[in-house]
Amino acid sequence: MANRWIVLVVIVGLTAWGFNERRMLNAYMIAWTEGGEIPALLPAQDEGVGVRWYDDYFTIQQIAPDTFAIGEPRYLQQTYSYLIIGRERALMFDGGPGIHNIKLVAQSLTDKPITFLPSHLHYDHVGNNITWAHVALPNLPSIRSRTEDGIFSPTDRQFLGFVEGWDEAPKWRVDEWVRHGEEIDLGGRVVTLYATPGHTRDSVSLYDARNGLLLSGDYLYPGSLYAFLPGSSVNDYLQTATELVAAIPPDTTIYGAHSDNEPGAPVLEFGDLADLEAALFLLEAKTLEGDGTYPQYFRVNERLGLLAEPRWLQDWD
Repeated sequence: MANRWIVLVVIVGLTAWGFNERRMLNAYMIAWTEGGEIPALLPAQDEGVGVRWYDDYFTIQQIAPDTFAIGEPRYLQQTYSYLIIGRERALMFDGGPGIHNIKLVAQSLTDKPITFLPSHLHYDHVGNNITWAHVALPNLPSIRSRTEDGIFSPTDRQFLGFVEGWDEAPKWRVDEWVRHGEEIDLGGRVVTLYATPGHTRDSVSLYDARNGLLLSGDYLYPGSLYAFLPGSSVNDYLQTATELVAAIPPDTTIYGAHSDNEPGAPVLEFGDLADLEAALFLLEAKTLEGDGTYPQYFRVNERLGLLAEPRWLQDWD
C-alpha cells in the first residue's frame, strides 16, 4: 500500500511539474521531432531584384542608405539580420545561428567598428560561436541579473539552443547597456531601442526615424509568430503592439527577422502591426477562434498568424 502511495505522489508531482513547465516540455518536443541538430540547408532560389548573393549561403540587400539586410535563406528558419552604418561605427542587429560567420559579411560592407546587439537571446539570433569586439545588450532585469563581472550568458530558457544542438550558450563581455527608449548614436545617425516583449521577455526592436524603418526582430515578421515558447506572453504581445501603434508613424516600413519563403528581406507595413493589435484584443476578449490543439493558430490577416496556447491556458494578467 505504501508503495502505491509513493507511486501516486511521484505521478502527481511529475504531472504538476509538466503542467508548470509545459512550455519547456514543448521546446524539448520540438527538439526531439526535429532531431536536435542543425537542419540540412534548403536549396538556393532566386531572391528577387536588389538582392545579391555574398557566397552560396548569405544574401545582401540594401533596404535604406547605409542599411543592409543580411539573409540566410538556405537556413531552415530563413533568418535575417541587419547592419546599420553610421560615420563612427556600425550596429549589427542579430547574428543568425552562426552556421556560417555573418561577421565576415558585415565587414565586407563597412570598415567601421561593429557593435553587436541581439534582438533577443534565442540560438538562431545570437551567432553562437561568433566573437564580437563590442557587444551591446538591452538594460533589462532578465539580462542584468545574469551578468557577473561584466560577463553575460543566457539561461537555457532564454537560449533554447538544445533545439538545434547548440549545447553551450555564448558568453559576452558587455560593453554597452541600452535602455528602453534610448537613442544609439552611430555618428551622424541615431536609432532608438524599444523593448518589445511578446515573443520573449527580453525582445527588443530598433526604430530608425530618419529612414522610417522599424527592425522588429522576432516580435513581428511575415508568417506565424511564436507566442507559446518559454518567456512568450500574449499579454506582452498586446501591450507592445499598443505601444508601437502609438509610437511610430503610419508610413513606417517594418522588417522582421524571418522570411516566409518570399524573395528578399521579410517586410511588413504599419497596417500589419495594427491588425496584430486588433487580433490580440479579440483574443483577449475570447472572441478569436484558434485552429489546432497545442499550440493553436490564430489568424491575424493574410500574411500574419499567431501561434499561442489555447485560450484557457493564456495569461492576460
